This record gives sequence, C-alpha cells and structure tokens, in this order.
Amino acid sequence: MALPGTVSAPHFDRTAFKVKRTFATLAADGMSANIKFTPDEQEFKCQLAPEIFEAIDNGWGRQGWTTMHLARATGEDIAAALEMAHAHAVPSKPKKV
Repeated sequence: MALPGTVSAPHFDRTAFKVKRTFATLAADGMSANIKFTPDEQEFKCQLAPEIFEAIDNGWGRQGWTTMHLARATGEDIAAALEMAHAHAVPSKPKKV
C-alpha cells in the first residue's frame, strides 16, 4: 500500500493490489503472493531464487504471473518484487504534442 496510487480490493479468495491494473495478489493465509512480472522478469526471478519465486503453471504464468513464497523471502526480496510489478501497473503518462 506504500507504493504510489495503490489500492486493495477483494479478488476471489485473495486480496488484490492495483493501480490501473492488478500487479499483485495476497493469499488469504498470507503465505504467498502472486506477482505480475513480464515473462523475462519472471524467468530471471525464478532462476535467481527458485526457492522464493515459482512461475504459475497455467496461462496466467505464461503471461508472467509468479508465486512468491513469503516465508522464504526477505523484506528486500518482497519490496523489490512489488516495486518491479508496480512499475508495470502505473498508467503511462500521455505524450505531449
């Protein structure tokens, strides 16, 4: 919620965090979060820290949605992942003509 413009809303059995679009969801038990990366970011995160990050095994995962296991992650891991995903959810500024 500390990231600019972020609001939370119910999302099925999870809590969604979004700006213009959803960039993360938190499981009801607080044990995992699903984070929206680009596919390249997802591949990097999963290779860098496979004990923390796991691609979701479906069409959502192929779009970059990644499960982050929060108990295995440091505060720095969580903050970096959320900042990365948040950057994609912020509306782009219109170009001035």
